[in-house]
Amino acid sequence: MTPQTKTTSHGDDYAFVAEVVVRWSDMDAFGHINHARMVTLMEEARIEWLLSAGEEYAPLIKSAMIVHVDIRYQSQLRHDDSPLRIGMWIKGFRSVDFTIGYEIHGAHAQPGTRPACVASTQMAVVDIEAHTLRRLTPTEKDYLRSWSRTGDGS
Repeated sequence: MTPQTKTTSHGDDYAFVAEVVVRWSDMDAFGHINHARMVTLMEEARIEWLLSAGEEYAPLIKSAMIVHVDIRYQSQLRHDDSPLRIGMWIKGFRSVDFTIGYEIHGAHAQPGTRPACVASTQMAVVDIEAHTLRRLTPTEKDYLRSWSRTGDGS
């Protein structure tokens, strides 16, 4: 069973916000969300966001693969912080990749407070048939730019 996600309002200048339910199995022996499980919770939110793009952008979504993940924990997250509110946006893009930014808050965090976790995933765009990187199209770049925060993007 995968965590449930629910779209919420944009707020905080995010391109997309998902609420992801934390499962008991997501916890480590110390009662914190396990690091590897945090990557999975971020994946659940990211998949919901990318699939919301619609069929027009299916080639971009279906050809994107993770090449780098960076996570910085700024405070603890526990089971009772569920559901996590995961705000996402495009931090930037280059010719063959784009980077998604994340700010993760617990369910009881007040608006405008420091996120418990900040992260990013760099996604390379692949030609699935040729098994090589491919360039982003001008249309894909425009779409990614529309998901950027003010001042972000390329």
